[in-house]
Amino acid sequence: MAAERLQASGIMESSLHLSIGQEAVATGVCDVLRRSDLIATTHRGHGHCIAKGGELAPMMGELFAKSGGYCGGKSGSMHIADPASGILGANAIVGAGIPIALGAALAFQQRGQDDVAVAFFGEGAVAEGVFHESLNIAALWKLPILFVCENNGYAEMTPASIHLASTDVAAFGTPYGIPAASVDGNDVLVVRAAAERAVSQARDGAGPALLQAMTYRWRGHYQGDPETYRSREEVEEWRERDPLARLRAAFPEAADHFDALDQAAAQAVTAAVEKARSWPDAEAAALTEHVYAASA
Repeated sequence: MAAERLQASGIMESSLHLSIGQEAVATGVCDVLRRSDLIATTHRGHGHCIAKGGELAPMMGELFAKSGGYCGGKSGSMHIADPASGILGANAIVGAGIPIALGAALAFQQRGQDDVAVAFFGEGAVAEGVFHESLNIAALWKLPILFVCENNGYAEMTPASIHLASTDVAAFGTPYGIPAASVDGNDVLVVRAAAERAVSQARDGAGPALLQAMTYRWRGHYQGDPETYRSREEVEEWRERDPLARLRAAFPEAADHFDALDQAAAQAVTAAVEKARSWPDAEAAALTEHVYAASA
């Protein structure tokens, strides 16, 4: 929400695809991962970056195009990466992160590691050939990968019913013999439990799994989206399923603890914004850095 306010005020010029309303998916899945596990995500990847252990200031640095950002201020909001935290990167191309995670899973298998790769994607990516190709290879080679579909009902402005012959993404696991489940993506405890089972099995060599998390984005596809494709009533109905409020409701005795967490998070974001804004702007000369591998 801080990034939303900063952009609205003109302080931040980066384009934004917010994941407000979808927090439970990134949190539930990443909470069962190790630092050495790897994730590949989407253009709506800020939540995954934070949940996997990325630091706020370098992430904000990318949104402000600052030299101290994770990628030297060159990634913007849609390509943030931090391999040290296990974040292979966000990707603006629909479905493009899926084969990247697949490659990471193959590397783990070849090295004899028990680490796991996770591919986050939206239901819009399910109509891409790379989704099916990756499921097929993962099943054939029993790769340690969890495919996580954040099904928020819309591919940009297009309802899933218009672009998917079957809107039940979990059903696509059956043709490939991949265990699949569909869960309430706004219940972080349910998401975590499903992810924990799948990740544990992958570590033990059982192969891939597919998890469909039914969720919803409160904001438009992008900041400034007129949202003519959905009603206010629909949005309000989903806001009643706020994943943060539902977690609080599950632990009424911990109200003070949740209040303290909210305050700490707000302070951390404020500090990260201030730190990121203090860094020098990324220089134009840096555009050609990291394009080619260094010669031996």
